[in-house]
Amino acid sequence: MVVNVASKCGLTPQYEGLEKLYQDKKSQGLEILGFPANNFLAQEPGSDAEIQEFCSLNYQVDFPLFSKISVAGDDKHPLYETLTQAVPERIGEGPWWKDLVDYGLTPNEPPEVLWNFEKFLINKNGEVVARFAPDITANDPRIVDAINAELAK
Repeated sequence: MVVNVASKCGLTPQYEGLEKLYQDKKSQGLEILGFPANNFLAQEPGSDAEIQEFCSLNYQVDFPLFSKISVAGDDKHPLYETLTQAVPERIGEGPWWKDLVDYGLTPNEPPEVLWNFEKFLINKNGEVVARFAPDITANDPRIVDAINAELAK
């Protein structure tokens, strides 16, 4: 699963659930790959080393964290260009999206990444099989069931 992450976001506590999911499922083959991104209200301003330290100290993150990239806009990393084109619509977009609008923010429209902590599930063949909205947490049955189905194949 590929996740764009940020250290200074209201969704940052999702690191805890992602790490728990990783620990629970890594022996079955699950990988979680975190890609720090500073695209949304500059909520990931730190250097790669600062991000690693924050995640280690605050959330004991053991899944791989990569160098900071752009996940939206004109400078979007090719990985995210591929992910968003493969599955343009996200599962579970709920009231949280409306909260962004209520705060005066203009969320990205599909296929762009909406916000931090959007999740892309990739199967063993490298195909993107699902995409989950930022406010869908790692323990949500929709994510857990999708992961279990892929791991069982």
